[in-house]
Amino acid sequence: MEYEASLDRALEATPDIKSGGDRLSVPDAAAQPDGAFTRFNNLEAVANALNRSTDHLHRFVQRTLATSGKLESGVGRYNGEFAARDFEAAIEEYTEEYVRCSECGLPDTRLVQEDRTTMLRCDACGAFRPVQKKSGSASTRQQTDDVEAGETYTVEVTDTGRKGDGVAHRGDYTIFVPGATEGDVVDIVIEDTSGDLAFSRLVE
Repeated sequence: MEYEASLDRALEATPDIKSGGDRLSVPDAAAQPDGAFTRFNNLEAVANALNRSTDHLHRFVQRTLATSGKLESGVGRYNGEFAARDFEAAIEEYTEEYVRCSECGLPDTRLVQEDRTTMLRCDACGAFRPVQKKSGSASTRQQTDDVEAGETYTVEVTDTGRKGDGVAHRGDYTIFVPGATEGDVVDIVIEDTSGDLAFSRLVE
């Protein structure tokens, strides 16, 4: 009886984790030009889908795009001209660093502080790891990185993005490679860069 009572208490303390897939259903980023700024109109909805605070996601977007911005009523407003794919790429990075468990791949995680270090703790498998904060400016990174628009590079695809695109890395850049899968070694042409993000296509 004592064992069964202890088991009941343990089950009650276990987080309610639903089953099936990665369970992330994140809306597409809605970008809108606003003079010298670009509005991320559904920033709050994206943050809610990721189960993170809107302000935390907003600050990450600012650092990733290497720009200044303002958060008002759940809408992010960023200095510069950005496309929806720029915001999508930032969301991809944020998801991998601050949401998805690196061990089991599930999004059943939460951010906790341990000894002044922000940790990502997974309620599904119990894994935990420190999260890394971006630092530095885009101009500083671009001086040391060798990724330029129009250039061709050979890269290894090491990850898969939230929407199925391949993800490669070169220097400080995260490169999105549509049509490639994890493990592929491919030749790509860089079409555009934004901060430390790069967008490419496969060489035919």
